[in-house]
Amino acid sequence: MTKFISSNLGYPRIGEKREWKNALEAYWSKSITEETLLERTTALRLENLKKQQELGIDLIPVGDFSFYDHVLDTAVMFGAIPERFQTNHNATDLDTYFAIARGEKNAVAAEMTKWFNTNYHYIVPELNNVKPTLVQNRVLHYYNEAKEELGIEAKPVLLGPVTFIKLSKGYSEAQLNDLIDAFTPLYIQVLQELSAAGAAWIQIDEPILGTNLSEKELELVKDTYKKLKEAVPKSKIILQTYFETVQNYKEVIQLPVDAIGLDFIHGDNLEQIKKYGFPKDKALAAGVINGRNVWRADLEKSLELVKKIEASVESETIIIQPSCSLLHVPVTTKSEANIDKVILDGLAFADEKIKEIYAITHASENGIEQVQAIFNKNKESLHALNTSTYRNNENVKQELETLDLENTYRSLSFSERIKKQRELLQLPLLPTTTIGSLPQTQEVKQTRRAWRQGDISNEEYTTFVQNETKKWIQIQEDLDLDVLVHGEFERTDMVEYFGEKLAGFNVTEYGWVQSYGSRCVKPPLIVGDVAFEKAITVEDITYAQSLTDKPVKGMLTGPITILNWSFVHDGLPRFTVLNQIALALEKEVLALEEAGINIIQVDEPALREGLPLDKQKWKTYLDAAVEAFRLATATVKPETQIHTHMCYSEFGEIYEAIDELDADVISIETSRSHGELISTFEENNYEKEIGLGVYDIHSPRVPSVEELKKNISRALETISIEKFWINPDCGLKTRQEPETIAALENMITAAKEVRKLALTEQK
Repeated sequence: MTKFISSNLGYPRIGEKREWKNALEAYWSKSITEETLLERTTALRLENLKKQQELGIDLIPVGDFSFYDHVLDTAVMFGAIPERFQTNHNATDLDTYFAIARGEKNAVAAEMTKWFNTNYHYIVPELNNVKPTLVQNRVLHYYNEAKEELGIEAKPVLLGPVTFIKLSKGYSEAQLNDLIDAFTPLYIQVLQELSAAGAAWIQIDEPILGTNLSEKELELVKDTYKKLKEAVPKSKIILQTYFETVQNYKEVIQLPVDAIGLDFIHGDNLEQIKKYGFPKDKALAAGVINGRNVWRADLEKSLELVKKIEASVESETIIIQPSCSLLHVPVTTKSEANIDKVILDGLAFADEKIKEIYAITHASENGIEQVQAIFNKNKESLHALNTSTYRNNENVKQELETLDLENTYRSLSFSERIKKQRELLQLPLLPTTTIGSLPQTQEVKQTRRAWRQGDISNEEYTTFVQNETKKWIQIQEDLDLDVLVHGEFERTDMVEYFGEKLAGFNVTEYGWVQSYGSRCVKPPLIVGDVAFEKAITVEDITYAQSLTDKPVKGMLTGPITILNWSFVHDGLPRFTVLNQIALALEKEVLALEEAGINIIQVDEPALREGLPLDKQKWKTYLDAAVEAFRLATATVKPETQIHTHMCYSEFGEIYEAIDELDADVISIETSRSHGELISTFEENNYEKEIGLGVYDIHSPRVPSVEELKKNISRALETISIEKFWINPDCGLKTRQEPETIAALENMITAAKEVRKLALTEQK
């Protein structure tokens, strides 16, 4: 008879009310001591463990907590400290850890990029000249803490060695074997210490197995796990995969581990089991609850999925768990007091997902009768949501039925329309601009909060936002920026803001998830059919434009980014929802154009992150993303200049899709990758205009004029000066006013000096 065990892969770090974020930022601002930071985060960590224990989870994860990022944790644990941070620092020092992530006066922060196809960002380890050593077994500390403080025999969680090294930089392909050989003994030491402490189950995350590994890399996986398992015969190793179908399934299930974790929400792992079977001597850790979305699971379907899995395997043990760590969803729905009950009853955040895991495990092990009330409530809630008006907008359905995706092209080619745009805009060589948002001070946040709470009137709030806009239009003019922005002071988040304005969306009050470091976002809920109701940004943009003779960009978030950074209902195919968003945004783009806005930026920072891990699925995704962008932007006049922005992305493999967006100007984050992206444009003859971010806004340091000139000059070795724009690498919302002004002043000075030199040489 099959035994069923409940498990969790990871729990949100941030706290129900972002207590973790507040503690971190208080420490960074020197408002609290390190001792106080440790006290607060320890209390939060123990509270999270106790909650999972009370909700009935058998295998509770430890080691999933982080002060910033779990990949950075792994690097620091093994002494992989970039050379520029080793001077006057201790490898175990918390300030060193934060310096790597955030940078400091004389050292640029480590590169940051997306964690597979999610909106979580990790710090990229730098392995050049690293001699790894086990500095501190942090996972052992958390394991002992759970046992000693709460009596919990927890499940330690480690980022696996193959994924860790594959996500790192600073080595050649030929060095991969040597690096694995260098890190494997350290992993063995960590595992042996955990086993000696009594860890019965140890989870090792290898999401890289959802990607297309080479035969050589697969052999490394086999060899590595043979060594790891031999080192800890008394502990059970769970090799955990997620986000996609395991690409080398037949080889992976034969690895010498005690359990294999598979994602049954994304990809087709069940079909692989049916086709190739599953080893009888291994437990199957089945991810049957969606760890990346917030909609209530259909428990009857989930239970049926478990039965199909059980019928297809001979394993004596099935572990019921989420598809991935719950890091990617908010903590709990219990604090949401302002959402329509129909929607609220259809939601499941981390705590609710754990309850679903418990219910499915209990029903699988003991029969459904004892949890029948839970299943009945689940069925009622789903029926109410699916039959609601949110999901039955006939106008939207009709518009989609008449949609012609073959006719999404600008009326003139780029070479023809850029002449008209240059004539209209009259911009100088190397035009300077920013990406969109400007610093949101505590006063901005507090005033918005007071307005939302009804403490100030709509008129008072509008006046405040306009005053902030006026102040920053003047600052930008004083700095002599060429293309201005209104600053987005009315916006909380670039996706949530549009979620508040478009039909078919809903927003939460406490639905925060970690994006990077202490930065948390509240993805809006796409509840049903998306539709444009009225102009969203026109009033704010035209007010800003009325204050200056210089062009002010209209600022919108693009359709694929809104899709990827929202929690999307599963009542329709994702690409159908994508086209609904694109049609709504097209109406906003045309409204801005009608109001006299000549530059409209439609940002797509999440384009690459949505790529499936399996490259064979890329084309379908990229075709849909390109069609949606053009659907939203292609109907403008030739004179209207369309911009877009992308960040944290390696674009070489998707260059053609970027080109096919047909944006007139694209700005791309490259500062943390130290200009590595430029090689993509060295290899391709990119026709359109481009801005490669010349400094990193995620770090508080102010770059010097010389540093900026160097970055600009490097780009101009490849990109024609007539096509190049000068801008920061991302929006400036999270920065302080003084550092923002200082950095922009240096950026504009650098641009002018390079411009002057270029014009002199042309003469």
